[in-house]
Amino acid sequence: MILVTGGTGLVGGHLLLRLAGTTPVRALYRNKANIDKTRKLFIRHGRQTAFESIEWVHGDIIDIPALEEAFAGVTYVYHCAANVSFDPADEIILRKTNIEGTANMVNCALAFGVEKFCHVSSIAALGDPLVSGGVITEETDWNPEVNHSDYQITKYGAEMEVWRAWQEGLNVVIVNPGLIFGGGYGDQGSGAVLKSVKKGQMFYTTGTCGIVAVEDVVEIMVRLMQSDINGARYTVIAENINYKDLLDTISVGMGKKGPSIEASKLMLAVGWRIDWLLSKLLHRKRQLTRHMAKSAYSTNPFDNSKIVNELDYKFKDMRPYLKELAAEYLTE
Repeated sequence: MILVTGGTGLVGGHLLLRLAGTTPVRALYRNKANIDKTRKLFIRHGRQTAFESIEWVHGDIIDIPALEEAFAGVTYVYHCAANVSFDPADEIILRKTNIEGTANMVNCALAFGVEKFCHVSSIAALGDPLVSGGVITEETDWNPEVNHSDYQITKYGAEMEVWRAWQEGLNVVIVNPGLIFGGGYGDQGSGAVLKSVKKGQMFYTTGTCGIVAVEDVVEIMVRLMQSDINGARYTVIAENINYKDLLDTISVGMGKKGPSIEASKLMLAVGWRIDWLLSKLLHRKRQLTRHMAKSAYSTNPFDNSKIVNELDYKFKDMRPYLKELAAEYLTE
């Protein structure tokens, strides 16, 4: 039996699409209404029968009794569940879900004799290059003196729990995806990028980011779990792309005009401070934080050669993929 957490999210949903119907799969969920997103994903791919084969178990990764029920008879675990937020006000829930939740998962995996555990981390948990523009690899050291966001800190902390379990005898692999694009979950992750372009994104920055298709993330996870690889982590990106190019490509797919105004560092510095003030006055979530403003101009490239070489893997060409995804987004 395979256990998947985060099965109502982008990565977990597409992972279930990849696994269901070929092997017994159990998926953990918190809100039953969210299962409908994954059901629609299966319907879109003509795999309704496969969806019905999934065993859904109500629970939460911070609820140990519920996890004990979910882990019964499980041999392999894909831990995709996480809280993603760049709002400093969410620090407590980020720590609770990402660090404590992952600790619960690996502790249960050890207690129930799980054979192998795959943890979905993020490039946000990779290290800090010594110089601006330096290449980031799996071996780049994490610098605790750098001012990281709460999300970065909690994803790094989650990895520490996985490595601790590995030292205690659990077979593990970790994937560190970049910005993940995929269909079916337009309100999550990269869906915010698609949404902004659809609404008419006017601004861009000159920073870069690592991007990847969700199908590649899922395929790599499955191959790593089926391999003899143990105690390793991998940067999972198809390519590094500047934000202007990314937004222009999506705009073409939507038949819209691309952004034409560069948001300067000064503009972003003023912007995140105004956003902070508005969040206090209006009691709303932050839309632009200091870390978001800083990352918008980061040009540190990520190196994917480790996963490419070890699995002889060829990533999807992201330009046509993004255009097709953008066109589909308009119809969702």
